[in-house]
Amino acid sequence: MEISRFDDLLQAAHAQPLPQRLLFVFAGVELPDDATPEQRERFAQGEGGALVPQMCVDKAPDDLVSFDALVEEAAQFGKDWTLVFAAALSGNVGHAPTSDDAQAPLERMVDAVKRGVHSGLIPFDRTGHAVRID
Repeated sequence: MEISRFDDLLQAAHAQPLPQRLLFVFAGVELPDDATPEQRERFAQGEGGALVPQMCVDKAPDDLVSFDALVEEAAQFGKDWTLVFAAALSGNVGHAPTSDDAQAPLERMVDAVKRGVHSGLIPFDRTGHAVRID
């Protein structure tokens, strides 16, 4: 299944034979301290910058009604974010993954975003559309 919108992710999670837990890392864009003048100029025009994790959360698919609900919940923390990276964690037959089970994978996701490694993660923009990061 191709995931082009957040709703596709929810459908895919519900369709899996094993129970899932969805993992999210919200990232903002910042200009690194050692940015060149050209990078600073591009950043001022809304381009470039470095993705920096702002917050993370895990959710059971049944706890998410929509992307708007996730965005509303994230807004309560007052962090400015540009993209949210998503991944899924599978459980076992009859046993859904818990928040405790999700802790280490979430930490690895945060580290991956810091390092600019996005393989295996689906980034969504603020409208809930999957985006491609080159």
